Amino acid sequence: MHNKPQENKLLVYRILAFASFVVFALFLWQGHKGFLIWDEGFLWYGAQRVMLGEVPIRDFMSYDPGRYYWSAALMSLWGDNGIMALRGAVAVFQVIGLFVALLLIARSARTPNFPYLVLSAIILVAWMYPRHKLFDISLSILLMGVLTFLVQHPTRRRYFLAGLCVGLVAVFGRNHGMYGVLGSLGVMGWLTIKRVDDPGFIKGVTLWAIGVMVGFTPLLLMALLVPGFATAFWESLLFFLEIKATNLTLPVPWPWRAAFDSLSVGKAIREVLVGLFFIAIVIFGILAIAWVTLQKFHKRVVPPALVAAAFLALPYAHYAYSRADVSHLAKSIFPLLVGCLVLLATQPARTKWPLALVLCGASLWVMHIHPGWQCRASKQCVNIEISGSELSVNARTASEIALLRKLAAEYAPNGQSFIATPFWPGAYPLLGRKSPMWEIYALFPRSKSFQQLEIERIKAANPGFILIFDFSLDGREELRFCNTHALIHQYILDNFELLPESPNPAYQIYTIKTAVQ
Repeated sequence: MHNKPQENKLLVYRILAFASFVVFALFLWQGHKGFLIWDEGFLWYGAQRVMLGEVPIRDFMSYDPGRYYWSAALMSLWGDNGIMALRGAVAVFQVIGLFVALLLIARSARTPNFPYLVLSAIILVAWMYPRHKLFDISLSILLMGVLTFLVQHPTRRRYFLAGLCVGLVAVFGRNHGMYGVLGSLGVMGWLTIKRVDDPGFIKGVTLWAIGVMVGFTPLLLMALLVPGFATAFWESLLFFLEIKATNLTLPVPWPWRAAFDSLSVGKAIREVLVGLFFIAIVIFGILAIAWVTLQKFHKRVVPPALVAAAFLALPYAHYAYSRADVSHLAKSIFPLLVGCLVLLATQPARTKWPLALVLCGASLWVMHIHPGWQCRASKQCVNIEISGSELSVNARTASEIALLRKLAAEYAPNGQSFIATPFWPGAYPLLGRKSPMWEIYALFPRSKSFQQLEIERIKAANPGFILIFDFSLDGREELRFCNTHALIHQYILDNFELLPESPNPAYQIYTIKTAVQ
């Protein structure tokens, strides 16, 4: 009996070492491959600006502050503001997420089974995409970890600690905070079924709520102590209420909608699998909640991690359906994956292995889109220098970067500002410049008053050139920049002149109007 705590400690160390090894191996394989001037550039710009003392949300459009301060802290520690330093900071967070997921799976098995853990790791890292969103993926896993911790031994201290972690998670992403709140309420309700010992539901929820407030303290302190942050944060909340959405929606890729007549067999199978996973996250959420609740009424033991996964699956399904593509599915699927792997870990080998291998095969088939695979499959990646590191990127990205560097050298030399809108926030960190506009990723329609403020910022910055990527996102004409930001677009037309030659008709390049002699 005395060896049990020692064995547990050893298991934790082994899994931490294994998770670190897996992430490090992945980093060696594809850390220097690919670059997304769109979304990855959005995170990189924010991390660079925080390193220079700017405040997320207040000084530039951003996600919630936690991920920027995490990235900026590690990048400052390494003395590097480049893309590889950012990827390193994100990879450290990925280690934490993978470690927690594998620990939940390992502790659910009757006896530790390393081959099964290896298979689980392959499934989990296959879905850890895209890399700049690994914060979101790891946060969903951390919520599962903390709710499992509460279910294992629901003491007063653990109610408070569960709330504390939900509050901290919200500092990294308010949507994750909301999903954590919903999952927590479900778990705390489940804990009260047939329960006689202390704390009861009301006391437990109170302790948990106090914990949430304490965990959310960093953001509350920012609101109190950082001038202008509270207003900016409030406006960012109002904006989502105004547009009545958290994302630009896409139709759900139901399996029966796959274009069987125009796709190869491999691609058709992938589309069907994607659709099935979209259905699976909802069905798992409903069935898992029903099953763990039934077991609780009959006072039967269920794996604590399965309870946590069950009550988080439906909140995270909202994230998948908010923009129904593979990228958002990947960020929402971890309650389903961990729940299934935990459940299978408790089954006999003849059930566990075939089903786990099917899940692994389906996951690899769907997620064959990592940068390392893409470069290998296309054989068309070219080497390019970005922030002092050599990266392999596709030919299109290389030409975009070359264009930006050429324009900057010609029209915005010696650190002069420029504008790349609406889709290229990565242009600014790439060239080490500050965006004249607050809105570095101009996707949604904006009010006249907002646009007027942006025009004042443009006037003050006096940009050397402006590149408008005239593209109808998702094929929607109303989402072109000239329609979402008509006032700013008109200001540019009035005060800048369009260059006659552009390497791509979609790239509208403007420079300062030359005075007429």
